[in-house]
Amino acid sequence: MLSIQNLIYHPPATPEPILKGISLELAPQELGLVVGPSGSGKSTLLEILAGFVEWHSGGIYWRSQDLTPDRLQQLCGLVFQFPERHFCGNTVLEELRLGHIDLEGDRLDAALQAVGLEQIPLSTSPNSLSGGQQRRLALAVQLIRQPALLLLDEPTAGLDWSMRRQLIKLLEKLKKDWTLLVVSHEPEELKSLADRSWRISHGSVTPLVGNS
Repeated sequence: MLSIQNLIYHPPATPEPILKGISLELAPQELGLVVGPSGSGKSTLLEILAGFVEWHSGGIYWRSQDLTPDRLQQLCGLVFQFPERHFCGNTVLEELRLGHIDLEGDRLDAALQAVGLEQIPLSTSPNSLSGGQQRRLALAVQLIRQPALLLLDEPTAGLDWSMRRQLIKLLEKLKKDWTLLVVSHEPEELKSLADRSWRISHGSVTPLVGNS
């Protein structure tokens, strides 16, 4: 169970906190959806949960364990919006092995199969993949790390309707084995997958009607 309790993030350069007392809970193998416009604090929340940004007060817990940024980096995997811009490997294999030089073939195969890329040659350049395949590769990179919580920032952004549908089906499949927290400003196509959902506005979170 992920539990966020009264989380506040207030950088010195901002007159008001970016996140104002965020509280939410997400159970294992659930998909949580945070909905809000650009600038509402969605991406900042994910960056904090990924351990990239330190918050100022409040707590983040996993199965009642109080988490630090370092522990969050081990626990969570973040797929950025437009993750293809962050690819560093010249081939699919290099991209998957970044930070995992001794990665075994079984883990590689399992990650690619989980995202439906098992037929792609490992020698393929990530830049030659379609937009939907690049999003799948970014997911595979995180799955190799075997995170307890998978974080996705606007996963369907910039994709055409066909690729969006394919990605949504993939998220439905991944939800059977992973806990996912997704942020989006276009929630309609993701609402049916969400077990819990919240709206974020000006740094404050409220549950959406019908939330579990």
